[in-house]
Amino acid sequence: MLISEAETMLTEKLIPFWRSLRDDQYGGFTGFMGYDLKKDGKAVKGCILHSRILWFFSTAARMLNRKDLLEDAKHAYEFLRDHCVDTQCGGIYWSVNYDGSVCDSTKHTYNQAFAIYAFSSYYRASGDEEALKFAKLLYKMIESRCKDSKGYLEAFDREFVPISNEKLSDNKTLMAEGKVAEKTMNTLLHVFEGYSGLYQASGDAEVAESMRWIISIFLSKVYNPAKHRQEVFFDKDWNSLLDMQSYGHDIETSWLLDWGASLLKDAELNQKVQAADSDLAAEIYRSAYHKHSVWNECDLGEVDKTRVWWVQAESVLGFLNAYQKQPEHTEYLQAVADIWNYINEKLVDPRAGSEWFWQLDDNGEPDTQKPIVEPWKCPYHNGRMCFEIMRRGINAPH
Repeated sequence: MLISEAETMLTEKLIPFWRSLRDDQYGGFTGFMGYDLKKDGKAVKGCILHSRILWFFSTAARMLNRKDLLEDAKHAYEFLRDHCVDTQCGGIYWSVNYDGSVCDSTKHTYNQAFAIYAFSSYYRASGDEEALKFAKLLYKMIESRCKDSKGYLEAFDREFVPISNEKLSDNKTLMAEGKVAEKTMNTLLHVFEGYSGLYQASGDAEVAESMRWIISIFLSKVYNPAKHRQEVFFDKDWNSLLDMQSYGHDIETSWLLDWGASLLKDAELNQKVQAADSDLAAEIYRSAYHKHSVWNECDLGEVDKTRVWWVQAESVLGFLNAYQKQPEHTEYLQAVADIWNYINEKLVDPRAGSEWFWQLDDNGEPDTQKPIVEPWKCPYHNGRMCFEIMRRGINAPH
């Protein structure tokens, strides 16, 4: 049964692993574990990683009604509050050192959005008004300092002077052409996600209007109905910079945008969003679902057949969401079961004291050069997969 298996994955694999990384000496959680399962207690601690850990433990504590997990969430919250928040210039740093001192003071909109998501989730789990206050302050900051009249900008220095966006524009083709994206689909999606989490927590009408604006950008600028996909990298005016499809982001968007839009309780808007999202899911099933898993991306017609951990987690949710909207399409439910089995047989690291491999090749062999934990490898995608399966209450065939 998929629901019980998801809860087992959560409680017996993910939660124990991430609890084992708690750093009671310097605060927060250890920021790096190599493929060899050796922790580096002096590694940089990514602020995105810590936001995602806070979101994970907060959501787990609330869904499982476990006070012990709320204590882990509090531990993550206090580290973010005390070390990752810039009390002088505002916003969240990109990273801090193992002891909480500032490492990279870059302010990235994507990073601010995840902190909103995390603080909002912690508020829902704990009732701590301070956390909600931080989330609202970051929302105001993004709206006042991180956007122009056409959408959300990307990277800034500590004082919010715009800088080049290499952090979320890391693409070999773009780099070869000397281009850097001034706007990205990825940042837009996760600003929407952060705002959706804040709206869940606060019911703030102003946040709802921002969500509506983001949806309008998605439908008019990012979603390309002629190609049944999203564009990925853009200049400041939303002109696409690269003929590329990110399969993982398309399948993630196909359920995440549905979820956020549903919070607004606007039937007409939901219909528009769901039509676009259904198109994205159908195209991923047609073009990227292969051998019971989903490929990574397609860049200038060249398919990257790597199976990345987060892409598989999001594919489970994307196809589950597609099936819930269109239950006559039982192929989506079968895809959920097949990808779930692929994850358990190939992607979950069977070694004690580990979690999931980062990525596999086309033959299902893990990449031994990729770590188990680093600033981007976190409990957010696979944890959220488990939470959503449990919340939605739908089982898949074996």
